[in-house]
Amino acid sequence: MSIWTEFAGLQVKQTYYNVKGVRTRVIEGGEGNAETLICLHGTGGHAEAFARNFRTHTKHFRVISMDMIGHGYTDAPDIEYTMDTFRDHVADMIDTLGIKSACITGESLGGMVGAHVAIKYPEKVKKLVMNTGVLVDRTPEDRVALQDLLDRSKRATGELTKDAVRQRLNWLMHNPERDVTDELIDIRYAVYTQPGRARIIGRIGQLIMGGLLTDEWTLKYSNQKDLEKIQCPTLILWTKYNPDLSAENARKALPHLKKGQMIVLENSAHWPQWEETELYDKVHLGFLQS
Repeated sequence: MSIWTEFAGLQVKQTYYNVKGVRTRVIEGGEGNAETLICLHGTGGHAEAFARNFRTHTKHFRVISMDMIGHGYTDAPDIEYTMDTFRDHVADMIDTLGIKSACITGESLGGMVGAHVAIKYPEKVKKLVMNTGVLVDRTPEDRVALQDLLDRSKRATGELTKDAVRQRLNWLMHNPERDVTDELIDIRYAVYTQPGRARIIGRIGQLIMGGLLTDEWTLKYSNQKDLEKIQCPTLILWTKYNPDLSAENARKALPHLKKGQMIVLENSAHWPQWEETELYDKVHLGFLQS
């Protein structure tokens, strides 16, 4: 099924917002007066990561799937990117939308960014979902998988071939033969071949994935003790086959959440919202509407 088929018949649009001078691309759907759900992709990703979830979620929410700064078709200024850069961009998006707060769901890097928004700006986040991305330290085994991802990412942004992009996307999926479609490869390849974009995304990949390979960066930006500052209800949504952090290790975050719960899906790797769409939607909406 194509992304266009996913959107067919829905009130969905691609548009741009000026977020404190950053031209920010979003895919948006649902009623404007509904509660807002902001969807955040992973490192090197883009708004289409949540394309399969619009049909169910726009029945209940105004869905804003955004390209974070440096990603997709959002501006990619030549700056020093930090976790604070992504956090503040999302917080500024909430202000730009003219709302006081939103639910935030993030996959991989997006889950970590969502957590940092909830920590720094608790009044802006009603509920938080951390999907295969959470603030915990990594074991040596976890770091082997992260190094593999970093290597694939360097090839995808360095070689700029569709095969390199395919190998990067294969890492995300439990069943890549089924779920890494030619359309998805074409979408990401088009993003990476924008002038100068691959260099910025490569730099961001080194920042995040390379950072998680070091104790110093992890202590600053992926410290489970910081989760104790999150005030809102929070769901850790994990998977059995997540390659870079096992469910057992992700569960270390749970005792640090005041209002936390964890659910593990059994048939996906790093993109459950794409791989197990029906079950993901059921679990995800169940939490957001509880």
